[in-house]
Amino acid sequence: MALLDCYMYSHTLFSNISFYVSLPTPSSGDKVNYATLKRDFGYDEGLPVAYLLHGMFGDASSWIRYSSIDRYAQDRRIAVVSCSAGNNFYQNIPGGLSWETFFTRELPAYICALFPVSPRREDTFIGGFSMGGYGAWHLALSAPERYSKAASLSGALDLQSLVEHQESVPAAGVFNWKVLLGDTGSLAGSHADLFAQYKRCAEAGCVPALYQACGTEDFLYPMNCDVRDRFKAMGCNLTSTEGPGGHDWAFWDREIVHVLDWFLEDRKNASGAVLMG
Repeated sequence: MALLDCYMYSHTLFSNISFYVSLPTPSSGDKVNYATLKRDFGYDEGLPVAYLLHGMFGDASSWIRYSSIDRYAQDRRIAVVSCSAGNNFYQNIPGGLSWETFFTRELPAYICALFPVSPRREDTFIGGFSMGGYGAWHLALSAPERYSKAASLSGALDLQSLVEHQESVPAAGVFNWKVLLGDTGSLAGSHADLFAQYKRCAEAGCVPALYQACGTEDFLYPMNCDVRDRFKAMGCNLTSTEGPGGHDWAFWDREIVHVLDWFLEDRKNASGAVLMG
């Protein structure tokens, strides 16, 4: 796996942004047929790409440092992009920075222009944990024409509930919700409300497939159960799973393997075997 530590100037955010790109490569230089390398690794048609979002207090390095995502992605021949986003819930902040626009427009356009990844919707996925679990669904439902699948691991998926009961949610009180979301009294039905976002996508006839996983010992487990039931009642194409685990990397590192396989299950020849010359 090639790991690239990248920096770009964002015209959306008016600042330099750091991100990592992991690209699958031959596992060895022995007897590689370099004449067919682009074809064999899918570089000609473009690699599938997963954008992985970090959680609260994290950054672009979170997935690289605390999980084995490089190894998992190499085995499956999928490119992975992880980018710093601060503690902003991936929102376009009223009177502030437009994080949603950056992640749904500028960053994917930049990645597709510089790296051998596919621009096709069916090859473009997004996932995240905790705050990033919400972010993955929010961004995919904001730009369903770009992302075909979105996965949440231990996601803080119901912002209205989070704001109303923040005293019982670890670290939720550190956020200035009014700055992030504007009028917190009218979250229901707003662009930050995942239920309202899904309804608008369904009415427009373009909805990404959704995946949800949460540990049964996670403090966000009750919220995830409620969100699961509400989305399924709306007829959502939702794959939901649960199992032993807390709000930690032991759970997320285990579950991201299943997420990558779910991302790629519709693609042909996704066995992950390395082709050698």
